[in-house]
Amino acid sequence: MATTAELFEEPFVADEYIERLVWRTPGGGSRGGPEAFDPKRLLEEFVNHIQELQIMDERIQRKVEKLEQQCQKEAKEFAKKVQELQKSNQIKEAADIIQKLHLIAQELPFDRFSEVKSKIASKYHDLECQLIQEFTSAQRRGEISRMREVAAVLLHFKGYSHCVDVYIKQCQEGAYLRNDIFEDAAALCQRVNKQVGDIFSNPETVLAKLIQNVFEIKLQSFVKEQLEECRKSDAEQYLKNLYDLYTRTSSLSSKLMEFNLGTDKQTFLSKLIKSIFISYLENYIEVETGYLKSRSAMILQRYYDSKNHQKRSIGTGGIQDLKERIRQRTNLPLGPSIDTHGETFLSQEVVVNLLQETKQAFERCHRLSDPSDLPRNAFRIFTILVEFLCIEHIDYALETGLAGIPSSDSRNANLYFLDVVQQANTIFHLFDKQFNDHLMPLISSSPKLSECLQKKKEIIEQMEMKLDTGIDRTLNCMIGQMKHILAAEQKKTDFKPEDENNVLIQYTNACVKVCAYVRKQVEKIKNSMDGKNVDTVLMELGVRFHRLIYEHLQQYSYSCMGGMLAICDVAEYRKCAKDFKIPMVLHLFDTLHALCNLLVVAPDNLKQVCSGEQLANLDKNILHSFVQLRADYRSARLARHFS
Repeated sequence: MATTAELFEEPFVADEYIERLVWRTPGGGSRGGPEAFDPKRLLEEFVNHIQELQIMDERIQRKVEKLEQQCQKEAKEFAKKVQELQKSNQIKEAADIIQKLHLIAQELPFDRFSEVKSKIASKYHDLECQLIQEFTSAQRRGEISRMREVAAVLLHFKGYSHCVDVYIKQCQEGAYLRNDIFEDAAALCQRVNKQVGDIFSNPETVLAKLIQNVFEIKLQSFVKEQLEECRKSDAEQYLKNLYDLYTRTSSLSSKLMEFNLGTDKQTFLSKLIKSIFISYLENYIEVETGYLKSRSAMILQRYYDSKNHQKRSIGTGGIQDLKERIRQRTNLPLGPSIDTHGETFLSQEVVVNLLQETKQAFERCHRLSDPSDLPRNAFRIFTILVEFLCIEHIDYALETGLAGIPSSDSRNANLYFLDVVQQANTIFHLFDKQFNDHLMPLISSSPKLSECLQKKKEIIEQMEMKLDTGIDRTLNCMIGQMKHILAAEQKKTDFKPEDENNVLIQYTNACVKVCAYVRKQVEKIKNSMDGKNVDTVLMELGVRFHRLIYEHLQQYSYSCMGGMLAICDVAEYRKCAKDFKIPMVLHLFDTLHALCNLLVVAPDNLKQVCSGEQLANLDKNILHSFVQLRADYRSARLARHFS
């Protein structure tokens, strides 16, 4: 077939074509040559060649038919496009004409030209509808250029805004397919923002109108659906939904700030958010405080129920209350104390729950309150925290703990108030942290700051006063316990044995038990308090402990060996005082130890000992009082040396 094609030359002449074919066929020559003329072979070559030509003809014919069909199709498409362009131009021309006629008709008097004006108006309306329909169809086909052309024509018609409405409506078809309406809305606005400039001459206005439509119709409907169903039935869920929806709407607004929406887009978007939530934000703080009160009360009640405890009435003003207050301030035994069975009625779990609820309330308050109302609303939440955490829980525990402190003359009293102190200190730290972390940022630049600080100060001072009262009475009970130990264990013969020669020099049993008790209480105080409070309380306990031992030693008469035993006891008390790590307390016991030396020193050396470094500054009456405790004081020799 390729050989056949090579025989064709332009221009084509049949005789020359046959001559070339014969010449190329072996045995077809007539002028001699390597092979003689062979008619059969030439005939066979002609038959084969004719068949090849027929096949080539069929192929060429099919190709021609295909090209003709393609040409006809392209011709039709071209004709259609030309027709559309012509039609498009007739629309533009008609639009220009009807627009001018419409403007002229406005100036014509109605009584004379009512029919003409009516026809122009009708034609104006029909053409406007056709243009809008054409824009709608072009948008569905995705023909941006056609949409731009029609929008440009409609720009001078009254129905231009309707064209924008159609565009906005169709943009949202199929746009909300995911479960997250906010993500869908953001994606929609992002897509339209890229496209709208290619269609409209005022893209920022169209985009702003789309966003307004999304907010006022789609989002507002969604927000209403989410909030109305729980608004009256479930305050907790309502507040959570309100906070979440408002936060996500604000986040969407922040994303939209990157688009060109004309002037002052911040105000524009803020108004849209306000239009959605205004009916919910107007009474937000009432719902918040109402829920917080009921939730806090439930947390407390659930705790006291778990303890099978019925809360006492505190501060009723009755006779019982008066007795309690007198007993707190004077330590007088005005009736039996309340047995709390070691229960402090303070719960860190309760405190954490109350603080967590309040923290969430502060966060919602920050987000949902109008800036002008924020400090006032935050203060209302703070007062609820004070009411339920500080008064209903901590103050109640302090009052109950105070009522549970036994009188100072009680035997084997269990002192649980220090446990109350320990837990109260921990809670104070948590309360103070929330005050600084979550309340202060909301009120720091408002007059409410001083009001909150004053309220906090009053609450802390009130509680510190009760803690001080409880600690003071607890220390009195400790001293009372030591008195009971000394009274029960200390014998007169300890310091004036019948057989002076058969005394093993060591400390007495009373001293051992008192020191063991003191060390236990010191450890408990250190575990219950922190900072300077530990030193303050230990110093007070140490002073009272010293006074107790000092007065206790004044009750006995001492022989020489008994005085040695008293010195041993005081030396052990001094070791115990070292655990306090309070210099003043240790100094007191050092001085007491030096005083006890007066019980055993030889009479001739009394004046020398009294003028020593540790005793020189003491009142002479104190020195004399210790010398008088000696069993040999009545001897003329001793009296003469000390006079």
